[in-house]
Amino acid sequence: MIAAITQFFQGHPLLWTFVKAVVLASFTLMIPLAVIYVERKVAGFIQSRLGPLHVGPQGAFQTAADALKLLLKEDIVPEGADKRFFYLAPYIAFISTVLCFMVLPFAPGWVALEMNVAVLFVIGVSLFNVVSILMAGWSSNNKYSLLGGLRAVAQLLSYEIPMVLSVLTVVFYTGSLSLTGIVEYQVKHGWNIWHPPIMIAALIYFICALAEINRTPFDLPEAESELVSGFNTEYSGMRFAFFFASEFANNFFITAFAAILFFGGWDGPILPPIVWMFLKVLVMIFVFMWVRWTPPRLRIDQILRFAWQFLVPVSLANLLFAIALGVR
Repeated sequence: MIAAITQFFQGHPLLWTFVKAVVLASFTLMIPLAVIYVERKVAGFIQSRLGPLHVGPQGAFQTAADALKLLLKEDIVPEGADKRFFYLAPYIAFISTVLCFMVLPFAPGWVALEMNVAVLFVIGVSLFNVVSILMAGWSSNNKYSLLGGLRAVAQLLSYEIPMVLSVLTVVFYTGSLSLTGIVEYQVKHGWNIWHPPIMIAALIYFICALAEINRTPFDLPEAESELVSGFNTEYSGMRFAFFFASEFANNFFITAFAAILFFGGWDGPILPPIVWMFLKVLVMIFVFMWVRWTPPRLRIDQILRFAWQFLVPVSLANLLFAIALGVR
């Protein structure tokens, strides 16, 4: 039955593209509901709090109730705001996230768009998230939002460079810019993480990923105790929900991207490939949450100094080291 339906849609390319776009956007909106619930539970456990308990079994419906509340709230635009950029910013953030998911393979054949330069595509599209944050901060006509936006741009661009260098190490090692190709290389030759240059690249990627998704100790763009809520201070209702959904969907994507680059993607014994992929993503999401709720926040000068004086030279040296070892 499923095969017949799939065959029907594949016979109509335009309709098939529309269906995949709807499924992908729905998946990107649903993922944050699960990730937020898990994060609340993990945060409660780490900080000896109860977490959500009362809405549904073990508070399972709390996130859905919060999402419904956001959709019903009044959409307020501050006086003096640049309305065009203020309206557009959350949608650009969400669209850039959906585009990243578009080329993400979950299992053999489970990808919305197979692209032989998917790595470059993800790097390019993810930069639109930086643009959306700057637009939100500047257009809100609020000094806290502007400071949050400027911090975000400085931080994200600083950590983008070592992250790209660590990804390029994997690309040189596997000889492929295709995410599916990178996984297939690991299926034949073993996971990339077991090779010394890739181990260093994975560690750099992990640190940069925390900064890219504004996780503690790199949550300066929001920094509630200093900037109220940073770049999204003036947002409410559905537009705030889009920023929120993008942040947690990015959390899922960046861990899935790491699973593909370093941990063999869907490769694993006995269990179906899609199960292996989600297991790896869930473990890494837990590690990200563990880090988020443990160390204190750093200062912006410490964060930028660490990126430019340590991560950039180390990631560049590691890339040259990988090339010197004779990668193809």
